[in-house]
Amino acid sequence: MEEVTTGLFIDGAARAATGNATYRLVNPARPSETVGHAAAATRDDVDAAMQAAQRALAGWSASSMDERAAYLRTIAETLNADAGETAARARLLTREHGKTLFETNIEVTRLADRFAQVAGFADAVAAEDTVSGPMFDTVVTRSPRGVALLIVPWNWPLAILGSKLPHALLAGNTVVIKLSEFATLAPAQTIMKIASMLPPGVVNLITGDGTVIGDDLVTHPLVRQVNFTGSIRIGRHVMQQAARNITPVTLELGGNDPGILLDDAPLSPEFFKKLYISIFLTSGQVCMALKRLYVPRALFDDVVDGLSAVMDRQIVGNGLKDGVTMGPLTTPQQKRTVEAMLEEAGAAGQDIRYSGQIDDEGDFTAGQFLRPSLVINADPSLSVVKDEQFGPTLPVIAYDDEEAAIAMANDSDYGLSSSVWSADPSRAVALARRLEAGFTNINSHGPTAMDGLSPFGGVKQSGIGRNFGPDGVHQFQEVHSISGQSGHIFQ
Repeated sequence: MEEVTTGLFIDGAARAATGNATYRLVNPARPSETVGHAAAATRDDVDAAMQAAQRALAGWSASSMDERAAYLRTIAETLNADAGETAARARLLTREHGKTLFETNIEVTRLADRFAQVAGFADAVAAEDTVSGPMFDTVVTRSPRGVALLIVPWNWPLAILGSKLPHALLAGNTVVIKLSEFATLAPAQTIMKIASMLPPGVVNLITGDGTVIGDDLVTHPLVRQVNFTGSIRIGRHVMQQAARNITPVTLELGGNDPGILLDDAPLSPEFFKKLYISIFLTSGQVCMALKRLYVPRALFDDVVDGLSAVMDRQIVGNGLKDGVTMGPLTTPQQKRTVEAMLEEAGAAGQDIRYSGQIDDEGDFTAGQFLRPSLVINADPSLSVVKDEQFGPTLPVIAYDDEEAAIAMANDSDYGLSSSVWSADPSRAVALARRLEAGFTNINSHGPTAMDGLSPFGGVKQSGIGRNFGPDGVHQFQEVHSISGQSGHIFQ
């Protein structure tokens, strides 16, 4: 297949990295296959992107909220206008990432919907608050922070970009985007299309090794907001580096999401299909996937059997092939992480049940594949329970009463998402209120259960701040209160 090369995009133009340095991206389904090369930016490239964003800031921030919303609508209408080009980007994303073509088609096409949706927030986020008291009247205004640095991970790069880029733009910020070196090519092509529809310098793209340029990006003196999605380990480092300039951060970090089934959960075929998607979408490489399942002991065998039946029908293989429903792990390190968890569980005598069918034994052996698995009644001390798996395995744990289920669900340093499954919505919501998470779904879980209208983010070590919804726009704004003697401001 054709190899693809992408560059940087700075001040309205594509360009090579300083010194023409690049890095190689391979197909995780066939690691011997080179998909392409991406520009490996240097510190000089980082500075050029920041300077371009700063130069564009005055004009962009001075435009009205309605004018910026109009740009977002144009992007929404134009981004996927060429169906053939859009399909090619989806295929490219499957090749470099590994996820199925079904999933990449969703990711590539729905980014436009996020721009349209955020444009619709314009009136709400433009409104100013007023406070009247016996002594003072105050107008609470909001203004752009300035140059925003958006750091995007590899697992759903365009979907996650859609949770922050349109929000930053509507708020009046200019942007520098840093993509992951494990999923660069199709996202870079997409960002260049978006940037070309905006004034030069409003959106700039940097690609390269985060260990080389990450600190240069986060600590650059022109950065006024960092919005990072990724692991807790890297998020902690980003926060430490941002503290050097007291730069505000929004961190959406890892999750080890619990799902609690109540004793009235409807165990229908549709229920098990939805449960499977909540767990194993993108081979489990989703930060807000269901990663720990707590089941009433009386329902335990039925739930394991029903979920296993859905898992058995899955085809594991190259995501470009018809009929394949689960691709490989994207990075070798992630495969090793999940394998180590399963090896630990096996050595502890745990019952591990593998499911799914292998499409091609040769590809499976050479690629970064794992079959989906369940760890039955997993010991809570095991890493497969305590830590984020980020892969196609799930610990299923029996409980005897709801208090025990809530205690186990909350016994974690993570707090991104959670879910409660019940035929009684009021009962489910009552239990959900007691879960320590930034987002809780009722009878669903994960990205397919989110509409982008509500704030999303984590508690505890799963993050700081929120993306999505009008709150996601406010993350990119400074609050400015203007106050005067009562009766002098409000006439």
